[in-house]
Amino acid sequence: MVKRKLLKLLAYTNKLTSYQKFASRVGYMGAGFLIAGQWTLDPRLFIIGFCCVIVQVSSRKQWNLVALNLNGLVAWITHFLK
Repeated sequence: MVKRKLLKLLAYTNKLTSYQKFASRVGYMGAGFLIAGQWTLDPRLFIIGFCCVIVQVSSRKQWNLVALNLNGLVAWITHFLK
């Protein structure tokens, strides 16, 4: 009885909001674009992929990944414009 209450107290349940669920789906789609970009080396796929993944990581407040993806986004935009 005490053990069950202790486990329930220690258990962390992450309830996602509807925006976080939507952002997660957009992020998965972005990962698909990034994979497609690896195969085709088309800068447009990388740009779309990074934009989608930025939506996901910003909704989860993972600011280190936002900075990393912004770096990749800027690199592929400059490559696309040249």
